[in-house]
Amino acid sequence: MSILQISKPVLGIETSCDETGVALLRWDRENPGRGLLSHELFSQVRLHAEYGGVVPELASRDHVRKLLPLVRKALADAGLGLSDLGGVAYTAGPGLVGALLVGGAAARAMAWALGIPAIGVHHMEGHLLAPLLEDDPPEPPFVALLVSGGHSMLVEVQGIGSYRILGDTLDDAAGEAFDKTAKMMGLPYPGGPALAKLAEQGRSGVYKFTRPMTDRPGFDFSFSGLKTQVLMAWKASDGSDQARADIARGFEGAIVDTLAIKCRRALAATGAGRLVIAGGVGANRRLRAQLAEAGAADGFRVYFPRLEFCTDNGAMIALAGAIRLAAGQHDDTLVVQPRWSLETLTAA
Repeated sequence: MSILQISKPVLGIETSCDETGVALLRWDRENPGRGLLSHELFSQVRLHAEYGGVVPELASRDHVRKLLPLVRKALADAGLGLSDLGGVAYTAGPGLVGALLVGGAAARAMAWALGIPAIGVHHMEGHLLAPLLEDDPPEPPFVALLVSGGHSMLVEVQGIGSYRILGDTLDDAAGEAFDKTAKMMGLPYPGGPALAKLAEQGRSGVYKFTRPMTDRPGFDFSFSGLKTQVLMAWKASDGSDQARADIARGFEGAIVDTLAIKCRRALAATGAGRLVIAGGVGANRRLRAQLAEAGAADGFRVYFPRLEFCTDNGAMIALAGAIRLAAGQHDDTLVVQPRWSLETLTAA
């Protein structure tokens, strides 16, 4: 029996990296966002800050500590009990294998005990579908720019589960480049948001970095060379606060310009009139503003999830899981895939 037939909420669990996310969503095909009943999120930023990056074993242990209390809180906020659930969705990959196993094992155990279906969700499909939680969701076909900590890719979306990767990152993703560049200049962890905030104080045009791979055809990304340029500029500077801000401004501008150029190129090649932006870097103010301006100039619409759903969260997993459960899909065993291509997914 599908989730649509029984009209019971789906519990979504996200534990792919350093955020523990839980959400409850009752699937409504016409208004997906209005079916969101509650969501909880715990970030491990403080835990990993002293190491300057995510420590996989510590991340897994903290998911063990935080997951069930968050499930209880989400159920209480929605006025529900475990017996009210119609299905469980969990992130099965990509991600840190230990972290994925924590969420997957908890989800499978609950589903087995309650006699309800469970399904493993592709983390990037969750991000891709996050804008469907908004009041004015995009309709396929569209092009999606997925920009998170470990991913920078352009995807042509013909329908849910029908994905064609147009371009991917060849080395550092945009989020990784933000974090590594920030660490290189002595900014606190997490580096990406700190660098973006500092860039607001920088002067435009003081540092001009290249826009990687925009001088050749195609949709792939490469940001490792840009990171090297910034390192050389930082070493050659006087090390002042203003120099740091100016370099941050120049670096952010190079990232944003590159992403915008590739998005416009992908839209022109596919003929799509809609662009979806998802993932943590999708929260960047300059990126949002520049793509909105490009859309107004070129005649395409841009869709962003709200800021709280740009980062990893349980709501996007509950949504993606509910759609697939409603289509009659489910998993009988626990399988996690630290590496998992979007193009291997089937239609829902």
